[in-house]
Amino acid sequence: MTAKPIKFFNTTGPCDKRLHYTLPALPRLVGVNELIEKKLYFVIHAPRQSGKTTYLKALTDEINLGNKYYALNCSLASLWKTSDTREAMDDVVAQINSSLDDSSVVALRKLAYAFNSKPYMADKSAKVRKTLKDMCLALDRELVVFFDEADCLEEFPLIKFLTQIRDGYLYRASPSGANFPKSMALVGMRNIKNYASQTRPDSESLGKASPFNIITETLTLNNFTEDEMKSLYDQHTAATGQAFAPDAIDAAWRLTQGQPWLVNALAKEVIEKRLKNDYSKTIKGTVMERAAQDLILSGQTHFESLKARLKEPRIRMVMESVLVGKARFPSGVTLEDRQYCLDLGF
Repeated sequence: MTAKPIKFFNTTGPCDKRLHYTLPALPRLVGVNELIEKKLYFVIHAPRQSGKTTYLKALTDEINLGNKYYALNCSLASLWKTSDTREAMDDVVAQINSSLDDSSVVALRKLAYAFNSKPYMADKSAKVRKTLKDMCLALDRELVVFFDEADCLEEFPLIKFLTQIRDGYLYRASPSGANFPKSMALVGMRNIKNYASQTRPDSESLGKASPFNIITETLTLNNFTEDEMKSLYDQHTAATGQAFAPDAIDAAWRLTQGQPWLVNALAKEVIEKRLKNDYSKTIKGTVMERAAQDLILSGQTHFESLKARLKEPRIRMVMESVLVGKARFPSGVTLEDRQYCLDLGF
């Protein structure tokens, strides 16, 4: 089976031909298949624009091309800022159905909207759990589910969603045959395990029934290595003849540290805007530096998203210390606060 690659800086070639440079998606995160085989539930988190969604699509395709399990990749991005619990649970089920309907697997497509008329659909406390349970009972293989953008759920809707996942997990092997997905991953920018445990700390407690005691592993999708970044640039050189000077490679690594969106955006900025797709020009470090400044001033969504996060007190405390060059963080800054910033891509 060949995993779908991650596509990167699509430069405009002669006659508007698009040039695609890729890296294999699945090798970027190891250990997931072992967690699935062990029937475990786990978390994957990484900053925005780091390849999470592409990775999940490739993993879903690989599983569905096999003959052991079915895999469903379901995005919860539409639930951002949905505060009403009933509405949120309705939306989760709607997204599950939409993902079933879009699946490449016939057995999964047949289940789309199959359970909407059931009486339990009016019960916000159980509809997600029962929908997943009935799906598993109707399939001839075990099911693996990936909930992408799971951290779009917040506060009480998040607690209700995770409690249903926990209940299904605990009773999936009971004598009553309460089947449930074999394995599940909650995927997002933030480590949802830590984020959700801080939900309403002054008034709401998950207590001993915390759904997070079923989460066995937390995985992070790493940035590119310097060799991987150079591999992408070498592909451009092989396709066009345009060379990267050694100082350009050094500058790109220093400026991006392998963050996928930055690696991609910086190369496009240099090739398409600074050098106007003139492949006869060698890419030099000075051009990389100027392109980086152009990106900072461009107001692209990636940067605007990070700027908006600076309003959060825990992020502001960390980043103020970094920007002014303090040797130590203030006493109120915890390791979790610092990790939270890293999770978001700061």
